[in-house]
Amino acid sequence: MVYSRKKKQSSGDTNLNKKYKTKRRVKDLDEINADLKEDKAKVLLNQEVDFDKPGNAQFYCLHCARYFITSQALKEHFTTKVHKRRMKALEEEPYTIEDSERAAGQGSWKPPLKRKIATQQPLGEDSGKKQKTDPSC
Repeated sequence: MVYSRKKKQSSGDTNLNKKYKTKRRVKDLDEINADLKEDKAKVLLNQEVDFDKPGNAQFYCLHCARYFITSQALKEHFTTKVHKRRMKALEEEPYTIEDSERAAGQGSWKPPLKRKIATQQPLGEDSGKKQKTDPSC
């Protein structure tokens, strides 16, 4: 007796198929590159309290476009492979229209530029500086 293998998804249920494909959809690198600009980054890092997002939208990783519950979870995320891979991918400058024209044969090819990307500082830390207390108060 031969048993057929059970399919995971029905071929006729396109709504379910689409749901499974887009369940873990994250921002692409070009969208994150737009978020890394200073004015947009300040807005994303200093969001107002939103009870619908994890951690009330107070702990956000710019490079991975993810929200975290606590500052400790955000700090731990900075040491993970997922974050380090994303940082490595963001080092390469995004393609421009000029790059696509060069690839089509309308100019000489140039290798993509590399840029220096550093992990953001967690909120509440001033890069290791201690605050001095004023004894006159």
